[in-house]
Amino acid sequence: MLNMYTSQRKLSIVSHDLIEQCKYVAPAAHLTLALRSWIEKQKIKVRKEIVSRVEGGCAPLFIACKRGHVKIVEYLITVCHADIEQRGRYEVPSDQSVHCATPLWCAAVSGKLSVIKCLISHGADINAVSDSGSTPLRSACFMTHMDVISYLVENGADILKANYNGGTCLINSVQSVELCTFLLNHGADVNATDIQNKTALHYAIQEHRLETTKLFLEHNADPHLRSRYNDDALQTACLKGTIEIFDYLVEKVSYSPERLADANELMGSTCFDDNHDIQRALKYWRAAIEIRNNNAIFGVPLPKRPVLPKRDIYKNATEFTTLEELNAIALDLDAMRIQSLLICERILGPHHKDTLLRLMFRGAAYAEAFRYQNCIDLWHRALEIRVEKDTILHADTCFTAQALLRLMVESNENRDKEEPRFCDVVAIFKLLSSQLTETKELLEKRPVYKRQLDNYERILKGVTHLIYLLVETGTSDDQKALTKQLVYDLVKQNPRSACKEDTLLHLCVSKMNTISSTYFATDSTHTIFPHLEVVKLLLECGANVNARNEWRSTPLHIASKPFNFQNALIKLLLDYDAHLDTPNRTGETPVRLISSNVTNRVNLVNYISLRCCAAQAIQKYGIRCRRRIDLPDTLFQFLELHKE
Repeated sequence: MLNMYTSQRKLSIVSHDLIEQCKYVAPAAHLTLALRSWIEKQKIKVRKEIVSRVEGGCAPLFIACKRGHVKIVEYLITVCHADIEQRGRYEVPSDQSVHCATPLWCAAVSGKLSVIKCLISHGADINAVSDSGSTPLRSACFMTHMDVISYLVENGADILKANYNGGTCLINSVQSVELCTFLLNHGADVNATDIQNKTALHYAIQEHRLETTKLFLEHNADPHLRSRYNDDALQTACLKGTIEIFDYLVEKVSYSPERLADANELMGSTCFDDNHDIQRALKYWRAAIEIRNNNAIFGVPLPKRPVLPKRDIYKNATEFTTLEELNAIALDLDAMRIQSLLICERILGPHHKDTLLRLMFRGAAYAEAFRYQNCIDLWHRALEIRVEKDTILHADTCFTAQALLRLMVESNENRDKEEPRFCDVVAIFKLLSSQLTETKELLEKRPVYKRQLDNYERILKGVTHLIYLLVETGTSDDQKALTKQLVYDLVKQNPRSACKEDTLLHLCVSKMNTISSTYFATDSTHTIFPHLEVVKLLLECGANVNARNEWRSTPLHIASKPFNFQNALIKLLLDYDAHLDTPNRTGETPVRLISSNVTNRVNLVNYISLRCCAAQAIQKYGIRCRRRIDLPDTLFQFLELHKE
């Protein structure tokens, strides 16, 4: 046993020494003579074991390939019989992404041609993919290692093989005209699409690569192919503000007058929103008017289609159609902002990611200028679109809801009784609460993903904050009556959190019920709960005061915790028949928590009934009681509340 321990310790020391030398010796150097002599005295089985050991996710061969130590690579393969396909951990410095890949992939990304030649000569799989499905060739294209790429292609690398997201070698190469030319001359498909239905042409335009764009079009790239978001080449150029590429496409590709007018309007919107270039925006918008006028039918300019309904959030404005209308708003920044949003929604459609991003961006700009109502209006519209498009389980919906609710809570706490408006709170409450039951049913099906569970939890917490805002903003009798009806209808649905099965009442007595949003520079948390008025409203609307969550804790258990404790809150729950002696899964009862709290001022004796004492005695002595035989339903259910 001692010899075995000594042997394993020696192997660990040698393995560590080998890895250290692979990391730090000069590129043209070899392993030390002492290390090689010891290794070569061992049996092949021991040599294999030494070179298969890893540190930091990497074996010696992987490290040597990354460092370009071709002599060491040759030695590890021929003398130590290292596994030429043993995967390691590679961190790409340019984007800090981490990949699990083969030594050949590592050498290709690192640009170590001599190592690549050595590996291939010893039979390395030239098309072995990384954990993301990327071949050595595709990843070398991203790094623009021309010598490596040329050698890999000459030795049979698959130039058409895409990664798991459909990203091709050509898509990965748009930064280099020389590289793209090489790939196209060797059979790359210029119109191959990835998982987003984007081609290499889309990516070239996104990155403002004019020369690459020209090259792709010369090689028959189809400028009319549309991405998942319905963007073709021209629309991509408009959204990215690539003016030179926009001009080139207009010159080289045939588009209808209506399409050109739309494109000029969209380009103007991008210039205004992204670059804050008012003059250039006006230039493109005037060009669009000219195109529509020059192609008039029976004296009527080309119409703007589709026709959008008037919306309050846009001040019921309509798009400009004449130079006079455009000139009238040219000095009114707010009017131009509205025009830009109208143009985006009409041309791109409400569900397009850029439409939503511009709504969120413009809303944030209003918030920074303390124009909270304008922000609430735009973010409310964005949330409507998200819910319609993706349901409340989607991360983007949750992100938008959290940003909006945090803004409303903050503006309510600092407000002069103007924002948020009761009507806005009602509309958003209806929007989010209407999907709770249906969505919870979806979550009960498989597969269920943690992100979806977390998003549902966040939305449910958001709904409790909306109840708080209803209470705060509903001042008239009619508003209070509507608030009560809305909350009553929600309580009847009995929504519960997806993870802990907390009811609305559990959430509203807990200090842990908060909302946060990464959309704001400072992520301060506003603690609203426990909130006495909200809890009282829930109880008045029929919330079950003795409901149990996954841990079999009642709302009184949660309220009795030291960080949630409020005398008025405890008394309120007890007045609505919360049970002091209900044990949770760990056997803890509210009466123990409350009585041990030095700040307690509630006389608990007034809330202990004879029924409770009888139920405790039955549990203590294990007396068997059968439903409907020994006890009626109501008493049996009461007895169940006293079971752990």
